[in-house]
Amino acid sequence: MNTLKDVKVGKSCRVLKVHGEGALRRRIMDMGITKGVEIYVRKVAPLGDPLELSVRGYELSIRKSEAEKIEVQ
Repeated sequence: MNTLKDVKVGKSCRVLKVHGEGALRRRIMDMGITKGVEIYVRKVAPLGDPLELSVRGYELSIRKSEAEKIEVQ
């Protein structure tokens, strides 16, 4: 299973599924990360956390722990 955490900087991917449960899953989906959405990984902080993404025309930063809950293609 490939997760968003594994995508390299400068690459795009498509969301297959959002794992997790409860408030965490709801929060990820409220940020616009839903099945079928295209995500571009803009950059990663020097120490590896957080990731900066382009999603649905806006910039978003998420933690690696959240990124590993997002299955991508």
